[in-house]
Amino acid sequence: MRERIEYKTPDQVRVMRRAGLVVADIHAALREAAAPGVSTADLDDVARGVLERAGARSNFLGYHGYPAHVCISVNEEVVHGIPGSRVLADGDVVSFDCGAVVDGWHGDAAFTMVLGEADPEDLALSETTRRAMWDAIAALDGATRIDVVGEAVEDAVAAHEAAGHAPLAVIEDYVGHGIGSAMHQPPDVLNYRTARRGPRLRPGMCLAIEPMITRGAIETRILADDWTVVTADGARSAHWEHTVAVLEEGLWVLTAPDGGAAELESRNVRFTPLS
Repeated sequence: MRERIEYKTPDQVRVMRRAGLVVADIHAALREAAAPGVSTADLDDVARGVLERAGARSNFLGYHGYPAHVCISVNEEVVHGIPGSRVLADGDVVSFDCGAVVDGWHGDAAFTMVLGEADPEDLALSETTRRAMWDAIAALDGATRIDVVGEAVEDAVAAHEAAGHAPLAVIEDYVGHGIGSAMHQPPDVLNYRTARRGPRLRPGMCLAIEPMITRGAIETRILADDWTVVTADGARSAHWEHTVAVLEEGLWVLTAPDGGAAELESRNVRFTPLS
């Protein structure tokens, strides 16, 4: 039986925007604090402090037993890395996946940064993943079905290779999702092309758009901690994500500080924040 998609009212989207802005504040604090010599546990404490000051809670902590406030994944770790004693080093590719709950409504977003002296191909990996996310978000405007997300992500990867960079691959084991009164809801949002038709896009949908892209092959495995997902070949990966509301008149990126205005308007896409 097909699971039911939750369509949000404007007032519910407004509360999700409050949660999204907490996530944006976590991102800003982590960008400032992350550096070689800092432990991932220290960075989890940074996120905890932002949540506490906002009067919000982490939607990750305790989720199916997850033991931290955010996920921090380094180098070959794709997603769900658990913060701990690991000390970050120069050149590390670090992905932060963060969430917040405000009055029962969720926000979820991720970003990748490369610390210190960076391999240019690592920078290109992160930037291509970021661009793929924004291209996929923009593709939602005026689209009929959710399949446009995977098409846009794959097109961004193809453009990266056409520009003379080494090939990249889109991870297929982990995908985006609906979000609202729970962190993970229907529908699944695939990051790759498929012959299967996805659900129709309708106003009131809120979606987490989150491509994960690797410099190697797409196969993954889960470490003994039962959480951390790594590339099977040890290749580095990047992860970018935003929570997006599909509205009658356009899109509102709930976890972006500016609501997505700059990126959407640069793509001639309708940006429609609710007052």
